[in-house]
Amino acid sequence: MRGSILLTFFSFTLLVGSQSMAVAAPGVWPFGHSKPKPDTPPDAAPSPEPTAPQPPALGASYLIGPEDVLRIAVWKEPELTVTLPVRGDGKISLPLLNDVPAAGQTPMQLASLVTERLKKYLDDPRVTVVVAQMNSQKFFVTGEVQHTGALPLTPNMTVLQALATSGLTQFASTKKIYVLRTTNGVEQRFPVNYKQLVKGKDMSQNVRLRPGDTVVVP
Repeated sequence: MRGSILLTFFSFTLLVGSQSMAVAAPGVWPFGHSKPKPDTPPDAAPSPEPTAPQPPALGASYLIGPEDVLRIAVWKEPELTVTLPVRGDGKISLPLLNDVPAAGQTPMQLASLVTERLKKYLDDPRVTVVVAQMNSQKFFVTGEVQHTGALPLTPNMTVLQALATSGLTQFASTKKIYVLRTTNGVEQRFPVNYKQLVKGKDMSQNVRLRPGDTVVVP
């Protein structure tokens, strides 16, 4: 009887011990098992560096006009590097050179002119001219649009782009729009059917605008 009791107690002790070994304390893992690694998110892609806005691309034949903003850089001469507008008289004022005619010239022509004049003061000057803002190139919009008046004309701008910029009102007669252009005192009208253009039909109506053009929206 006593032997049976001791045997039962010994068996119960072994059972409790084996269960306590199976239950690991927090942070302690059973023998033969390694602690699982937490899921780690993949490295986030580096965010792109912000870039400064660039001036619109200009053709080689672009002519500088009043109110355009120019950046004139002289290599290794920070005191002579300036950003300034073209005055109403078509000239700019530069260090050492005073007034220099700018209107009516291409950026390369103006760079050559400034280079030649700086040779009196510098050895082998290198000049770059960039049109930072094209304020002299404008067209006009009138009629049933949300933004009337003068708007800046970007290179190769079409009448469809102009209408998208100015915005049509709900009362616009989209089939009777036209571009008014005066060349050598002769007035020309170019009809524009907006509904056809937005459907990609008769794209010959998508007139490329010129400085001074007026888009009329009845």
